[in-house]
Amino acid sequence: MPTRWWPTGGLWRHPDFLRLWAAQAASAFGSRITRTALPILAILTLEATPGEVAVLSALGVAPGLLVGLFAGGRVDRAARRPLLVGADLVRALLILTIPATAWLGALSMAQLYAVAAAVGAATTLFQIADNSFLPALVGPGLLVEGNARLEATDSVAEAAGPGIAGVLVQLLTAPVALVVDALTYLWSALLLGRIRAREAPPAAAGPAPSVWDDARAGFRACLAHPRVGPVLLAETVTYLFGGFFLALYMVLALETLGLSPAAAGLVISVGGVGAFAGALLASPLGRALGTGPALVVSLAVGQASCLLIPLSAHAGGLAVPLLVAQQLVGDAFLAAYAVHSVSLRQRELPGTVLGRANAAFHVATGLMLPAGALLAGLLAAALGIPATLWIGACGGLLAPLLLAAPLRTKLRTA
Repeated sequence: MPTRWWPTGGLWRHPDFLRLWAAQAASAFGSRITRTALPILAILTLEATPGEVAVLSALGVAPGLLVGLFAGGRVDRAARRPLLVGADLVRALLILTIPATAWLGALSMAQLYAVAAAVGAATTLFQIADNSFLPALVGPGLLVEGNARLEATDSVAEAAGPGIAGVLVQLLTAPVALVVDALTYLWSALLLGRIRAREAPPAAAGPAPSVWDDARAGFRACLAHPRVGPVLLAETVTYLFGGFFLALYMVLALETLGLSPAAAGLVISVGGVGAFAGALLASPLGRALGTGPALVVSLAVGQASCLLIPLSAHAGGLAVPLLVAQQLVGDAFLAAYAVHSVSLRQRELPGTVLGRANAAFHVATGLMLPAGALLAGLLAAALGIPATLWIGACGGLLAPLLLAAPLRTKLRTA
């Protein structure tokens, strides 16, 4: 039966999933408002330097690695819904400290750094617990449909959230925009608190393993699995070479191609439209090909689209159309891949280790993305921007090759 995107059945008749979905939507928009409003506040209110803004942005994502190490075992040994509610409440309270101190005239960059890092850590905890909670809520038969809906909402937030944040800052000032931001987290916590499904009690507590024992257990559960292991390796490669584009995409757009910041931002926002389409595509693609081939095809097309980015440096008047095409096609197929990747490990791995397995993915990608960005910076200094991006695009094609052999047969599709 095809996935329905109108209220006639399926998950539309699952009230607890609808609450989770609405909560995730509020949280997703809140995350984008935070990510956009904090640098604006730093620049306009504290006259932050570009270096300080860069540190602020990095602190928003850097804690994901540490949280991945520390939180996986906690997620497996505790009820997930209270963790989700707690992460939302912590983010709301942290965000509210900023307008409070701004209105008192005591705001500082040190506070913004601390809040950005703590909110980033709570966001990572929310994501790990959310991925582990969904299978218990909807069951294995609805995982692809559920993940597709969550991915679609996240893509809409990615496309529209920064723009909404900019409008809020323009109309209300940055401190008031952050109050609205905090309210999105409080709304998410309220909705999660109204979920009525009861989680299975966690396993009886024994001596708490060390962080490293939990990390090893998560990686061991992934790498020992004949299908999840190749996905982890493929995503490790994907994020390593994805770091090339994280570091150099805006440099290519602004300096090599001469685009204005507004034009570059509009091109990037098209990716949200592509990701939304990809979330809708995920279920039909899985039914047509099977989960394994759908993973390989979607990752291959998504990675191949990255070739259009360095090609734009040689395309003259076609540069912007090539970048737009990459955002539409690449983000669409990578979003479809993400739906099946998350659904695969939710379905294939036992719930007792799923939190640590999800954390293993966060740790691996959290290491590879900055490593790739640093490597790209070194290569760009020696080879130039376009040549380095060609290396990144070609290197990314190794990822689907790692999946092709282990997943060449059809996996069971939800």
